Amino acid sequence: MSRNTNQKAIIYCRVSDAKQKVRGDGLGSQETRCREYAAYRQLDVLEVFREDYTGATADRPAMRAALAMLRKNRRDPLVIIIDDLSRLARDVVSFRKLRDDISAAGGLLESPSIVFREDSDSLFMENVLASAAQHQRQKNAEQTKNRMRARVMNGYWVFQAPWGYRFERQSGGGKVLVRNEPLASIIKEALEGYASGRFDSQAEVKRFFEATPPFPTGRDGLVLNERVHQILTQPLYAGYLEVPSWKLPLQKAQHEGLISLETFDLIHMWTPPWQGHFVGMGLIGCFHMSGLFVRHTCCRWP
Repeated sequence: MSRNTNQKAIIYCRVSDAKQKVRGDGLGSQETRCREYAAYRQLDVLEVFREDYTGATADRPAMRAALAMLRKNRRDPLVIIIDDLSRLARDVVSFRKLRDDISAAGGLLESPSIVFREDSDSLFMENVLASAAQHQRQKNAEQTKNRMRARVMNGYWVFQAPWGYRFERQSGGGKVLVRNEPLASIIKEALEGYASGRFDSQAEVKRFFEATPPFPTGRDGLVLNERVHQILTQPLYAGYLEVPSWKLPLQKAQHEGLISLETFDLIHMWTPPWQGHFVGMGLIGCFHMSGLFVRHTCCRWP
């Protein structure tokens, strides 16, 4: 390979998520390998572009910045170094688009893992490797989903912890939801208050949250209506879970609930589906008032 001591280069490093930044295939190790290659090629590295972004798409902030720099230096073409083809993209369509965008911007794509050429055999091999990277990404996603689904079936919540809970690692492995005080007690009081009739409407629950620090609010000191509705309709607070999109119905969870299932059922009776604002259910004894769902006093249970 010929060496041009006057040639400049940029480095592009990518990981799929923030966790990979500190793993063995993180941004730091990619940059080290690319700099080693640049030293071997006697290339002067001008800038390093780093990002944690999925390889399934070509539209990424750091890549856009790298392409802009390539276009800016079109008269004196820059080499763009990537650690591996999969760092450019893990999707065939995205890879071909970025390959063409780099060429159109005047850039020269190089890597310590593969030699990029324009002959038919080389382009075929690139497409094969891009296809393999896409298959691996899709297979990893399938395996991750299958493991997560199985864990939900065993009664463990695998998504973001709802307000009032946090994750704690078990001695036998894995994480389970545990109460996160004082938020858990505030939410418990709100849920039981709404079920008992202490709070006649979701709007009253909203005002209770806003008046009870340290319940999180926006900069304006308000709690979103949607947040109130999410809390009122979340079965995790009753110690149950469900994931309809995975066809997993309501089942007992492994974590301790803040309220009983009976209390949750009472709340569910008075809480209509979310439609962007609080609305009535059209039940006898219930009515609309200023767009808020209000229970008439004659509707309260004993």
